[in-house]
Amino acid sequence: MRVLILAGSAEARELGQLIDPRRHEVTLSFAGLTEAPAPHAGRRRIGGFGGADGLARHLATEGIDALIDATHPFAAGISANAVAAARRAGVPLLRLSRAEWPWRPGWERAASLAEAAAMIAPAARVFLTTGRRSFPAFAARQDVFFLARAAEAGANPFARGEVVTGLPPFSEESERALIDRWRLDTLVTRNSGGPAAKLDAAGALGLRVIVIARPELPAAREVHSVEEALGWLDALEAPAARPMR
Repeated sequence: MRVLILAGSAEARELGQLIDPRRHEVTLSFAGLTEAPAPHAGRRRIGGFGGADGLARHLATEGIDALIDATHPFAAGISANAVAAARRAGVPLLRLSRAEWPWRPGWERAASLAEAAAMIAPAARVFLTTGRRSFPAFAARQDVFFLARAAEAGANPFARGEVVTGLPPFSEESERALIDRWRLDTLVTRNSGGPAAKLDAAGALGLRVIVIARPELPAAREVHSVEEALGWLDALEAPAARPMR
């Protein structure tokens, strides 16, 4: 089968490495937000498709047999396009999304980036881990110091603050050291799931924690582990499970 994985998450790269290349031809598609994606198996594609219509055309012209949406849990636009495109092209779709973090006492919920920015106390010192594309939503808070972490280097849009780079996994010890070094009192993050070292460190040090809730996505079959995604592909290989073209 020809498998297209909409990538961007660690799970996408792991899945691409574990799919047997003797049974499936795999392409990992990156939106281009990270200039140097981590090494992975399979073919690589960089750039968008041109919305749902463009993705549907790609699925048809490339003869894709299975589409796996393994983007970041907050890539709402891409996930919505995947649902619409798969439906139009008649291609089976699976969403591989890491499970959300269970809610902890004391966390404060924000519905959006803008709401999270408004919730920050005056003159706070914030550990911001919501990704580089979110930085403009916070940059107007010129009274706040931000230590913002991004996957890749880039401009610092904050009147007060620094941008540091790093890729997970992070240890709780290193996160505690970062918080102590910069005298941070607030953590702002998205409910991305996965390793929770920054949350453990913030809890242990008594930081205020603001967590941005995930966006609502169109309904799709969804799993939370690479193993479940591999099982879904195995089931599709049965001739009776394949859709009519």
